[in-house]
Amino acid sequence: MRSPEALARRFRETDRKVTPQRIAVFEALDSGPGHSTAEQVHRSVTKNLPTISLKTVYEILRELSELGELVMLDLGTGAVRYDHNLALHHHLVCNECGVVVDVPAHLTDLQLDGVEDLGVSVSTAELVLRGSCSRCNTQDPKQPSNK
Repeated sequence: MRSPEALARRFRETDRKVTPQRIAVFEALDSGPGHSTAEQVHRSVTKNLPTISLKTVYEILRELSELGELVMLDLGTGAVRYDHNLALHHHLVCNECGVVVDVPAHLTDLQLDGVEDLGVSVSTAELVLRGSCSRCNTQDPKQPSNK
């Protein structure tokens, strides 16, 4: 992801105002883990900007997505996540702790049988794997998990 300063420049280049709320969201995304939900970004931002609304955070994240700076992901976890890794990759969702992990994979040999019969065309494919992350995979099975 671009730095908060680069995102501010990008907003100015597209005739968008650079407000304290936008800067706070840029900084939260820069310092936070990838695959954040809007609620996680909001919690982070309200530490320094307590009056920002969740709606405002959603709007800023939508703008970043429209500009191609974030990818909105629906991984079946109950909340849309925002990914700032723009390189080609896929995701693993941990069944134990819910963390989302980037997985480099190329689907160049993906074959979709019968797609032509449906009258659709496919431009991209996203793979969502489900399993255990490295942290949960190495936990002693006798120990309770940190859910």
